[in-house]
Amino acid sequence: MKKVDWQIIEYQAALAKQEEIFNRTIELKKQGLPVENYLIFCEHPHVYTIGKSGNEQNMLLDDGSVPVFRTNRGGDITYHGFGQVVGYPIFDLENLNVGLKEYIHKIEMAIINLLAIYGIKSEQLNGATGVWLDTDNPARCRKICAIGVRSSRFVTMHGFALNVNTDLNYFSRINPCGFTDKGVTSMQKELGQMLDLEKIKQQLFLEIEKIFL
Repeated sequence: MKKVDWQIIEYQAALAKQEEIFNRTIELKKQGLPVENYLIFCEHPHVYTIGKSGNEQNMLLDDGSVPVFRTNRGGDITYHGFGQVVGYPIFDLENLNVGLKEYIHKIEMAIINLLAIYGIKSEQLNGATGVWLDTDNPARCRKICAIGVRSSRFVTMHGFALNVNTDLNYFSRINPCGFTDKGVTSMQKELGQMLDLEKIKQQLFLEIEKIFL
């Protein structure tokens, strides 16, 4: 698994670079040639993205100050911004011997394991992707990591967004992932302190690598 870090990059530029690797991987597969699995990390300047099945009515306040893009991943609307670790795994699921559902489950579990290192208890939520806290308490249930994926010929793109030191005020402009009854949180909010993004990327890479071995 190859680790790549694009650091801070505009969403559209990252999407173009992802698609280039994604399309190249599919072409190599078509020719029966070996392919590499990439785990790309980055941070995006403020942006809202809406998945292919997303409802634009979940954008509650659009004053033009933050760009909005419709994209071809699964899921509804989400926010990306500084202090968030965005991960784009471009994986060939065939050579990892996993299906799409299991792939999403494994990514969620790797993030759950990473959060446990910091003493944050998180879990999966039935009927929803991503990583959540307090799933047994509807009044307190909140999301710490969003996931939205595209797959073609068993190759994935797009991925996850883990709120680390994220400014959560930007989520108040949307119904995050289409939910109106659940909150959003970050590692900083849960722990009451800023965290080292570079260290978290390193730890998360190891957790994802471990879970796909």
